[in-house]
Amino acid sequence: VQLVESGGGSVQAGGTLRLSCEASGYTENSYSMGWLRRVIGKEREGVATIDSDGSTSYADSVKGRFIISRDNRENTLYLLMNSLQPEDTAIYYCAAKRTNWCGRLLGPDEYDHWGQGTQVTVS
Repeated sequence: VQLVESGGGSVQAGGTLRLSCEASGYTENSYSMGWLRRVIGKEREGVATIDSDGSTSYADSVKGRFIISRDNRENTLYLLMNSLQPEDTAIYYCAAKRTNWCGRLLGPDEYDHWGQGTQVTVS
């Protein structure tokens, strides 16, 4: 199982970025997928989770600004981040949990597989 993130970078406050995560080595539609982030000096936190049926859950801090989506044919997970703020600066990770449905935002300890992370900097 391999997860590879891309799309991070630097952006000004109010800007937009889209992260991608390419999955390989398994059938993505049998997993719930998510994005998490780690701010320097803090623990990792869940940002958004999407189940195999497309159900989504978000952290309160990103609701209305971030959109998680998945393309099961392409085995790719996305995170569209709008209205970015400096407090969104973090390393963003893609993760997968071996379940079809969880119906809630998953925490860092609940995922089975992780990507290497991609840096997002908002100034």
